[in-house]
Amino acid sequence: MRILVVEDEEMLADAVAEGLRQASMAVDVCGDGEQALEYIAVNRYDVVVLDRDLPGVHGDDVCRAIIDNGSDTRVIMLTASGDVADRVHGLGLGADDYLPKPFAWAELLARVQALGRRARPALPPVLRRAGISLDVGRHQVFRDERFVNLSRKEFAVLEVLMRAEGAVVSAEELLEKAWDVNVDPFTNAVRVTMMTLRRKLGEPQVIRTVSGVGYQLRD
Repeated sequence: MRILVVEDEEMLADAVAEGLRQASMAVDVCGDGEQALEYIAVNRYDVVVLDRDLPGVHGDDVCRAIIDNGSDTRVIMLTASGDVADRVHGLGLGADDYLPKPFAWAELLARVQALGRRARPALPPVLRRAGISLDVGRHQVFRDERFVNLSRKEFAVLEVLMRAEGAVVSAEELLEKAWDVNVDPFTNAVRVTMMTLRRKLGEPQVIRTVSGVGYQLRD
């Protein structure tokens, strides 16, 4: 899942981003509305965590731009105001959820995960294919009932492959969905992560390289 955190309080933005990364999400961060508009114009996000009271371009305008794009991106608005009228107005702009500050981290994470599920076709909470079961909520992977200890990035890559339901996934798509905006598009990160993921999943190999196209999780 790829997330954009738009928050001008740097410490809060960094804390939210790190928490989401711990949950195996690819996270980009920006601190103002103008930069947020640049990010959403070139990247596809499952969820945008959007501070409403941004400097420069207001959070309301960022939300309108996301909605006007007609994308499946979900928006959760954050604000220091817990006033009911403000919450109603924020939802009226097209935001999918609204959370006043200060908030409990566990609640924000649960809401982001719920919105992420709504941003994609409905799939069961536990994905199963090729003898592998991936529990998104518990962040656990088993192969033939054997626990597989994956890094956050390996888990994210495997989730993308499993959600593809047998379709070939390009390296570019993996970079887009499992890494953040800072990754070098010419890096060998995908190849290295795929190598360690294959080793941890063990034999027989179930991730196939389709030359010049991408990767496929086969049955």
